[in-house]
Amino acid sequence: MNYETILVEPVLSEKTNNMREAGKYVFKVDARATKYDVSEAVRRLFKVTPVSCNIMIVAGKPKRLRYKKGYTPNWKKAIVTLAKGEKISLFEGV
Repeated sequence: MNYETILVEPVLSEKTNNMREAGKYVFKVDARATKYDVSEAVRRLFKVTPVSCNIMIVAGKPKRLRYKKGYTPNWKKAIVTLAKGEKISLFEGV
């Protein structure tokens, strides 16, 4: 897997903005990625030192379209903690 394809997109919400102040960044990642893959991708793409990486699978929510019931797809989320004093400059402009 390429390091560019492991990180799909950043997760931007009010909760993740508060976590960013503590040095934790949240990403939507590829479903096949491991925590070691995610840590290495963050290290190489953003030139920072990840201290830890927690990964979880977010379950899809039930949705309905007229008379058909279904679910949104499951996705994988990674929370990457950086070394003290380091920041990802991509998020600072947001």
